[in-house]
Amino acid sequence: MINVRQSLRKGGRGVEINMSPLIDMVFLLLIFFVVTTSFVKETGIDVQRPTAATAEMKERGNVLVGVTEDGRVFLDRKQIDVRSVRAHMARVLSENPESSVVIVADKKSDTGVVIQVMDQCRLAGVENVSLAASLSAEGG
Repeated sequence: MINVRQSLRKGGRGVEINMSPLIDMVFLLLIFFVVTTSFVKETGIDVQRPTAATAEMKERGNVLVGVTEDGRVFLDRKQIDVRSVRAHMARVLSENPESSVVIVADKKSDTGVVIQVMDQCRLAGVENVSLAASLSAEGG
């Protein structure tokens, strides 16, 4: 058994806890979680999606582009011009060449604006462009 009084009289050192391995472990866990986390870019707007009987559930797209009822286009919670969609998609493709785009358009949005957004995405080189829709009650 350890005699505390005797060890203090002899001038023994107190018990030290080395925190550096614990800090190293926390940083390694932090790095692991940051690297394995997938970041989803949102449109930043709330739209009412149209319904479709043939709508299918798919994996989330890497990039979501929103089109409002009045024809405004949103990307990463910021309003952008339709003509700048191509430049934004080219930047996204340079970061991740396998990126896919999902266009989240309001059901009352102008079809012409949606087609322009799709064209700009395809001209930038995005191969997988999808339209978001809600599954109707009649569908599978």
